[in-house]
Amino acid sequence: MRFFNIFTTILATFLMVSLSAQESQNGNFYGKEFEIQSNKGTSSIQTDLKDNDVVATQLKGKIKEVCQMKGCWMNVILDNQEEVFVRFKDYGFFVPLDSVDKDVVLNGVVFLEEISVEDQKHYAKDRGDSPEEIAKITKSKRQLRFEADGVLIQ
Repeated sequence: MRFFNIFTTILATFLMVSLSAQESQNGNFYGKEFEIQSNKGTSSIQTDLKDNDVVATQLKGKIKEVCQMKGCWMNVILDNQEEVFVRFKDYGFFVPLDSVDKDVVLNGVVFLEEISVEDQKHYAKDRGDSPEEIAKITKSKRQLRFEADGVLIQ
């Protein structure tokens, strides 16, 4: 029984590592691999979205910051200079902690969301902000969000 437990642990670890990043000639995929669509170009995603819109799309940009605890979220500066907060569908995959300043293609859905003070403080702590900086967060804010089912880091 002990051998079986060790074997299944090793097998599960191997599968998680091999499934977490699929290498391609374009870079590394995390989550679901996808075809890159041609960029239609938008002047401003935020002004195009209405309150309850959830739009399936792909976005391109540069990674500004990554959660330094697990790689479970990132902020991306899009090609049109808007910033978007990215999480990963069903908490199903993470990105490497050293992904800052790399080009990225996101596949999933974009939407606007009100972010509570509590959530903002949680993300600030993940970022490594000082207690003084965290204490300055006192109001909720509206934010451009993206739930990615696939990420290509180039």
